[in-house]
Amino acid sequence: MASTTEERPPGQRPEELEAPAAGRSWAGVRALLVRLHFYAGVFVAPFLVVAALTGLAYTVTPQLDHLVYGDQLRVEHVGDEPRPLAEQIAAARAAQPEGVLASVITPAQPEDTTRVVLTVPELGEKQRTVYVDPYTAEVQGELTTWFGSTPLTTWLDDLHRNLHLGEVGRLYSEVAASWLGIIVTVGLVLWLGRSRGRRKKSARGVLLPERGARGVRRTRSLHGATGVWISLGLLFLSATGLTWSHHAGERFGTLMDAVKGHAPALDPVLPGAQPEGEGGGEHAEHAGHDVAEHGARTDPADFDTALAVARQAGLGGTVTVTPPTDAASAWVVAQGDNVWPVHYDQVAVDTTNAKVTSHSRWADYPLLAKLSKLGVQGHMGVLFGVVNQILLALIALSLIAVTLWGYRMWWQRRPTRQGSAARLGRAPERSAWRRIPLPVLVLGIPLTVLLGWALPLLGITLLAFLVGDSVTGLVRRGRAR
Repeated sequence: MASTTEERPPGQRPEELEAPAAGRSWAGVRALLVRLHFYAGVFVAPFLVVAALTGLAYTVTPQLDHLVYGDQLRVEHVGDEPRPLAEQIAAARAAQPEGVLASVITPAQPEDTTRVVLTVPELGEKQRTVYVDPYTAEVQGELTTWFGSTPLTTWLDDLHRNLHLGEVGRLYSEVAASWLGIIVTVGLVLWLGRSRGRRKKSARGVLLPERGARGVRRTRSLHGATGVWISLGLLFLSATGLTWSHHAGERFGTLMDAVKGHAPALDPVLPGAQPEGEGGGEHAEHAGHDVAEHGARTDPADFDTALAVARQAGLGGTVTVTPPTDAASAWVVAQGDNVWPVHYDQVAVDTTNAKVTSHSRWADYPLLAKLSKLGVQGHMGVLFGVVNQILLALIALSLIAVTLWGYRMWWQRRPTRQGSAARLGRAPERSAWRRIPLPVLVLGIPLTVLLGWALPLLGITLLAFLVGDSVTGLVRRGRAR
């Protein structure tokens, strides 16, 4: 919800909006929230609109991928039984001999292709993926991917996260996510706590626009009622978006460390073996070379062995089979079913004796780790399939509408009397903090500081708002004198 303010009563002079009332009361708290909501809506709303538009584009990436890359992602005919992974890998390597075999991802659906992922030094953190028909072992194409994402999905993901501006661009999305929760919370407090003699406080009055309203009252009614409907979704997107942001994400990681909320780690070291690289020295200098050399020596038949052992251990659905990085490490097979009910079990496999040496179960994840993982998948629109995509699209479109209504309110509240015409409405009253009850101030200031520490970009921009507002007030008082 963007800016929202109380409608100026007829006959009230604009100067009266700046005059603080005497005494401390809860009216002062409301006045401060109105001003905070107004300024946050005016200055942060453009970031929210950009995030909503880019997020809206990202929600349809599964359909866009199948439209653009259908020849690589889907098979023409579904066969009875898939060919061995070794045969599919051989076909992929014949078509693309460059790079080191990094992993193999089995099909998620019968009509999907097998993905043979290769590490190519020239691609940096990206990889080359060869798509193979699992029933005929014929190569259907190859793409440069990023953590399994197609080029189109990667491009839209970067657009949403950083506008293709790198680390500097990430600031926009973190500012939007940091302020979104504040704007929504304050807007809910103002909407639920409003008092109008002609409008009863009822469920309909909260959830539906006001009947027969005109002008700014109608706009505010649409703004507030729509904001209530999407408030939970917006708070969810704010919280989950912050978990993998740069600055607030580090704070979240610190919290996870403190409460031991991380997912249990899989031990990839074979029993009785000493991990290569321990002790540093000359071996550590050539670690990257050793990994590449070991990967080049990987026997494709071991992929089938590792997969069979993992299936016997209960890992169903699509899995990623990753070869060991050195002779002391095991094969890792990890589930990747992101649609509810999710499956994220992992096993380490010793292919020499076809045994599981370690496992990590989704059931053993701490609650905070589960919520974080599920939240990310829901934010990306994959947790509940098409339903998840539709909900995110509706929230994004509603957020854009609520923001536009907020700006329209600002324009509708402009003075229109002769001699006082203005393009925009005046901001809510200044110095509302002087009317806030002392207990609220005593509790509110430390909580604001703590919130600014947890969300650094929120703290910095809030401080900038306060400094700018104070300077503006000093300048206006100087002109008045």
